[in-house]
Order: sequence, then structure tokens, then C-alpha cells
Amino acid sequence: MAGLRRVLASLGISRIYIINCGVKRLAAPEPIGSYPSDDVTFLLKDLSSIDLERPTENRERAIQAGVHYSEMLPMEFQPTAEYLRIFHETLHASGMKVAKDAGTVAELIAARRGEKIVLVSLARAGTPIGVLIKRYLKQTYGWDIPHYSISILRGKGMDENALLYIHQNHPGAQVQFVDGWTGKGAITRELKNACERMNLRYGVELSPDLAVLADPGHCSATFGTREDYLIPSACLNSTVSGLVSRTVLRDDLIGPSDFHGAKYYKEWQDHDVSNLFVDTIAGHFLGVTEAAKAEAEKRLKAEAAMPWNEMVDGDSAVTWQGMEDIIRIQQQYVMDNINRIKPGVGETTRVLLRRVPWKILVDRLDNPELKSILQLAKERHVPVEVYPEMTYACCGLIQGMGGGAE
Repeated sequence: MAGLRRVLASLGISRIYIINCGVKRLAAPEPIGSYPSDDVTFLLKDLSSIDLERPTENRERAIQAGVHYSEMLPMEFQPTAEYLRIFHETLHASGMKVAKDAGTVAELIAARRGEKIVLVSLARAGTPIGVLIKRYLKQTYGWDIPHYSISILRGKGMDENALLYIHQNHPGAQVQFVDGWTGKGAITRELKNACERMNLRYGVELSPDLAVLADPGHCSATFGTREDYLIPSACLNSTVSGLVSRTVLRDDLIGPSDFHGAKYYKEWQDHDVSNLFVDTIAGHFLGVTEAAKAEAEKRLKAEAAMPWNEMVDGDSAVTWQGMEDIIRIQQQYVMDNINRIKPGVGETTRVLLRRVPWKILVDRLDNPELKSILQLAKERHVPVEVYPEMTYACCGLIQGMGGGAE
């Protein structure tokens, strides 16, 4: 800098203004969660000591009155013995299928992106799926891919500090976003907008491609299946997601250099099945690798005429077909806000676990994928109606509480 000053002074320039355009450096987060550190790093601020939970009906009223869902947490659901039995039965029955679908997604990522990637799962439904993809790539290709879990919130966007941290610690690597499943596609749209903002604001190159295990909404180009089936990790809350809560974003808790927040429910460790789930599914990988590779190769051949990174917007396979069903349901049931309709097995489970359900729509009562849904509906005394004309196996309809925000 002294040499630069001398040169400028010799040119007759008497005053120099120096503007620092550097990006802030972000500190590593405190470890949280019950997964081994080799599986995932949560880029989340630990808010475990803060009382954030609100009773279900109070929280629902607040949300529908305009309070953002990320400003409070639902009460953690602890399953009955019967419901937990369904989880274990589902894990046993669908283990091979989940493993094959996770393997298919991993194979697509490997073919399209190569080894120099960072897996970024969307907390919290995406976290166990990200762990599975990481394990598959290590077992099949010997790649030890970094895996982080970060927050994204509908209406508030993605945690930019978390993305900056990843960019600073893995320069040159491509980010591959991961989630569990799609519903209406709200998070897919939120992710697209967030990537555009990051690219414009910081000059980073982020692709909004979202890899999911199941895509019944037909709004993702990187998926294991489009079948709407019961993924065992959708059955529970924190006890299958590393004992981590939903993510929190409040101005009084999250500062400008903080990651979004979450709670670590250590008190539920005796009920934790997070590692049981991923260990069980990963144990099937050797038996499904050939099928996963074949499915991925079939997909890659079909889309060879179009670059994969244009598929999110341009390929006919991404049809958003599920939204047609949602709009029809909204009209038929005269619902003032489309956000009160939560489609798919995963989203319907969430409605039953932490919202105030009005009714559940199912494609048929004898659908084996709906055992947990029907059990929860029975336990919570929620009416179930057959509604066969939809892409999804089921939809959860939230009770109107006199507001219209959610």
C-alpha cells in the first residue's frame, strides 16, 4: 500500500480514498445435532436455551394472522406406540425402495456435476436425504463430498450467511441443493429466487437445481421418483432429523452475521432414530446400485438433447402438474388461501403433526402408503375424504382460523 501511495503522489494525486469491498468472514458454527460430524454440518445458530414453542392452535392463529412461521416453533410431537410401530414397519418395508431412489438421485448428481461439489440440504426434511446421498457417493465412487444443512424459509429466502460460509470454505466447488420431497413447489420457487439474489449480490454462480427423493409435484428435474409414497423420514419430526428443530429467523435472536437458528433437542435422545434411519437405508445400497445406475442412465439418455441445467425452467418433464390439482381443490373446497393446502404424503404428515387440520383428502382408503396418515388422522379425530382425481396420494387441508396469511 505504501508503494501505491508513492506512485500516486508522484502523479500529483494528493488525496486517496480506499474503499474496502471485502466480504465478511464468517465463523464456524457450534456443532449441533445427533448425526456424526462426517455425515453433515448444520450451519445453524443454537437456540436450545430459548423457549420458542407455542401450542398448536395458538401458533396456527398467529400464522394465519400474519406472524411468519419461522418466528416460533411447534410443540414437538412424540408418537404413540402404534404410530411408532408404523414407522418401523415402513422403514423395513420400503428400505430398498428408498435406497434405490436415493441412489438414483446420487447417480444423476454424479453424472451431471462430477466430484467437485458441495451437498447443501435444506433443513430439516432434506438433511437425512443429503446424508444418504453423501454416503452413496462415498460408497460407490469413493468421493468424500462435503455436506451442509442450511435454512430456507418461504417468504424470507435462504440463509445467505450460510451460503457465503460454504463459498468461502469451498471456493470453486458447485453447490447441489437437496430436499426430501416436493409439494406445491413453493420451496423450489424460493430457491430459484434466492440463487438469483446471491448471484447478483455476490457474483457467485449457484444453480437452483433441487435434488429430491420424491417429486410428486413434477417441479424438480433431479428426483428419485415421482411416486407419492411414504418416506419413513417424513413420519417423524426432530427424532428422525438429527434432533434439530425447524429453523428460526427473528431479528431479536439472529444478528447480521449469524446463521439462521434452530434448537437441538438433546432431551429426546432416547427416542432418536435419525441414525437408525440412514444406517438402515444405506445398508441396502449394494443391493440397489445396479438398478439406480440403470434408472439414471435411462433418464440421462432421454434428456440428452437438452442441457440438464436448463431443465428446471425449460424441460417438459418439469410440468408443475401438481399445482393444477391444488387449484382445483382450492376452488372446490372454497379455501381463501392456497397455503392452507399441503399436498403429498410428507406435507400431509406435517399438517397432522404440527398444524390444525381441517380434513385429509386421500386418493383411496386402501393405499398402503397412507397407513401413517390414516393412523394420525384417527388419533387426532380428523375426517378423511376420498378424492381420487389428483397427482398426489393425499392432501392435508388446514383449518381456517379467521386470518389469511398462511
